[in-house]
Amino acid sequence: MVWTVLHAKIHRTIRSRHLFDHDHRLLVAVSGGQDSLCLIKLLLDLQPKWGWYLGIGHCDHRWRSDSAANARHVQQLAESWGISFYLETATQPLNSEAAARNWRYHALIAMAQANNYQYIVTGHTASDRAETLLYNLIRGTGADGLQALTWKRPITRDILLIRPLLEITRQQTGEFCQEFDLSVWEDSTNQDIKYARNRIRQELIPYLQANFNPKVESALAQTAELLQAEVEYLEQVAHQLKQEAINWELENEGNWANLRLNRRVLKKAPLALQRRVMRQILQQILNDAPTFDHIEKLTDLITAPNRSQTDPFPGGIIAQVHGDEIWLTN
Repeated sequence: MVWTVLHAKIHRTIRSRHLFDHDHRLLVAVSGGQDSLCLIKLLLDLQPKWGWYLGIGHCDHRWRSDSAANARHVQQLAESWGISFYLETATQPLNSEAAARNWRYHALIAMAQANNYQYIVTGHTASDRAETLLYNLIRGTGADGLQALTWKRPITRDILLIRPLLEITRQQTGEFCQEFDLSVWEDSTNQDIKYARNRIRQELIPYLQANFNPKVESALAQTAELLQAEVEYLEQVAHQLKQEAINWELENEGNWANLRLNRRVLKKAPLALQRRVMRQILQQILNDAPTFDHIEKLTDLITAPNRSQTDPFPGGIIAQVHGDEIWLTN
């Protein structure tokens, strides 16, 4: 085996970030593109050192006329490497990037659960991290959205989603595939600029590289990495503050029937933590992710006059000031 700079880098990353341990079962999501082929090749080469059991999962969205051929190509690669191969094919139209992403993750989870894999591993790179940061920034988000692509996160109670390539750019994965003569399947939809992420990739990033910073992808990925650690810390502190502020709560079959917050406790905290507490609470009681306006109108009650109240949140919950407390009731 040829030991490259990327082999050494991924080996160190897996060890230093505790992404996997020895002898674990890893389901690797492989589309056939350069990033996922680089990932599976690296994991295969490192397998003797770690003793992993590797499998390949492929999701056919049926967006392209060549998608079935693409799936067969990945299956042939798996067979040539002696790796288990799992395929899921969409049976209904996937009309958006978000719908496709949700279906893909559900499909990979089902593969992992049915075949006893502890990890789902994807080929997201520093380039994807930079694009995601820009995409979420343009749409409007806080620090949480800007660091959305993290190294690892629970995707179910028993399965972790791992992204080992977040310090490697798309240019590097392309050069790696050329060096090892890996047969990359070009996805034509990646060139379609009707998708917002493709416009960022094809137009915005090259413009920023040409006019502002040639290494803008790495710079943005580094920003996301810094934000990740800060967000984790703030979430922990906000959770502690929330526990101190909650005076009484009743949960009935998953629906929060009543919740009271101590305004005196919350008033002592900085605005950033107040907002995070309110966001954590709204995440528990709303079916959808809370918007900025939802968080703001609940946060405003911390200093509002007695008997002030909000208009109904989705689902009909209303927040009202009662002396030193905020009551959230159906």
